[in-house]
Amino acid sequence: MKRAKKAVALHPKHAVGVDGDIKASNLARVSRIEGQVRGIAQMIRDERYCADILVQLSAVHQALRGVGRELMRNHLKHCATSAIRADAQTAEAMYDELIDLFYKNAK
Repeated sequence: MKRAKKAVALHPKHAVGVDGDIKASNLARVSRIEGQVRGIAQMIRDERYCADILVQLSAVHQALRGVGRELMRNHLKHCATSAIRADAQTAEAMYDELIDLFYKNAK
């Protein structure tokens, strides 16, 4: 029998809280992105016009940024808030993590 995972358990490598609707939405978006990437691969195999491929690449980038925004929002709302409220050392570690995330995800 499979055990249900606790979404509220504080663990450095596990989400503190995940909204089920947002999770389902992100999974659906990632599945569509997978399809787009397979389509791009086919376009390359078919030697399609470069500009058309670049348009599709841009669409994939935008879709990935959309998923990233949702994940960042969830991280700030649940994981970061929980860590910042925990204690000074945990808060400092979260501040460092957030700064790194902001720099890595900047356009």
